[in-house]
Amino acid sequence: MHIVSNLQAPSANVAQALAQFAHKLHVRDLPQAVKLKSLHHIVDAIGLAIASRHFPFAAPGLAGFRAAGAPGEATVIGGGDLRLQPRDAALSNGYLIHGLDFDDTHPGSIVHPTVACLPAALAVGEVVGATWGELLAAYAAGMETAIRIGRAVNGGFHHTGFHATGIVSHFSSAIVAGKLMGLTAGQIVAAQGIAASTASGVQVFLETGAWTKRMHPGWGALAGITAAHMAQAGFLGPDRPYEGKFALFDTHMQEHADRVDAESMLRGLGQEWTLLDTSIKPFPVCHFIHGCAEAALKLRDEIGGISRIERIVCELPAATLPIVAEPADAKRVPKSDYEAKFSVQFVVAACLLRGRFTLLELEDDSLADPAILALAAKIDCAVQADTTFPKYFSGAVTIKTSGGGSAHRNIPMNLGSGERALALEDIEAKFRGNAGLVLPEARVQSILDTLLSVQADTPVRQIARMLA
Repeated sequence: MHIVSNLQAPSANVAQALAQFAHKLHVRDLPQAVKLKSLHHIVDAIGLAIASRHFPFAAPGLAGFRAAGAPGEATVIGGGDLRLQPRDAALSNGYLIHGLDFDDTHPGSIVHPTVACLPAALAVGEVVGATWGELLAAYAAGMETAIRIGRAVNGGFHHTGFHATGIVSHFSSAIVAGKLMGLTAGQIVAAQGIAASTASGVQVFLETGAWTKRMHPGWGALAGITAAHMAQAGFLGPDRPYEGKFALFDTHMQEHADRVDAESMLRGLGQEWTLLDTSIKPFPVCHFIHGCAEAALKLRDEIGGISRIERIVCELPAATLPIVAEPADAKRVPKSDYEAKFSVQFVVAACLLRGRFTLLELEDDSLADPAILALAAKIDCAVQADTTFPKYFSGAVTIKTSGGGSAHRNIPMNLGSGERALALEDIEAKFRGNAGLVLPEARVQSILDTLLSVQADTPVRQIARMLA
């Protein structure tokens, strides 16, 4: 095992730097671009939480959380009059936001940052009487924490079997909750230290399409809120939870620990807003697949008909292949919607056949569609040599057709990232499509209008109760 303390140490204590940054941050310190970007991502996340109630995974998870939890004052999105303790409401809302794997992603860190921050912000903000401006400041501090942890390991948690968002959400939620609860900077350090002993989330769900990934960020919120309360009560936590010996980077990165850039967590903190690089997803599948999905859609009209396809090759960054392309035989025949979300073979086949990939392509009839499965059987995957991954989720597709024809399309920058970020009208359309699965059109538009016009002095409780 590599010991991070034997590597180049960061120039300052990371947990202390993050705590001081979060403690002093005020909504007036946020650039307008950060406030606007934050709002757009919060809107996107809430639409996804509403949509998740349409799907079969929602009810069993929520029932279990409610049975294990306790009544309180915090709202569960779509829960009606149900009120739970903030920890249980945050767990429930995190489950709903991440349940469809359609939530935002920061490419460079490979984490879903909003779900690592918003559930704790909504639940704690509601019960402490925070304003929307105070929620935004806490959310921004949490976003910078979640993204910077993931970026420091260069997306490396995946290589050791951990779900990165499940890891970072413990720390970001501890900071979000600590700030909204009025903890001192020292107590926020302790909360991060406590969170280091709960941070987990293993990727074994990939074997069977199990539902556990959906609960990871919400569990991080539950643990982070708990850590903040323990720190407030005087519980002593480690003060070097990231870079210390046997701390996060050492234990969770294992043989890859020498790749950690702990100094990057400090670089530009408070001036460089990494959350601005976060992408909102246009497709409800693993972000690693997005480049290939778009390439397939662009090729669809060039090949002269699906019946002419003899072979398809999808090229993806090497690090993504074990997650979305292997084992190939299983990926070509996904048994559940969640397996389909992590199958480049299924997604590309569906894109070519239907000219789209929406939540409808994850319904049972789509998973059993013989035409999609037959086309998926013709797909092989290879390493993409020219890629900027993980900065962007690139992908390329080559289609060989009867008569010796060939068509190729490369997507170096996935739709939703960088200069290809989704516009507000795209985000609104996505919200309407998602929330419209559950709510009538007038109600969807009312919620959207309220969220997009919310003011800094609006009570979080008012927004939360609207979402009930």
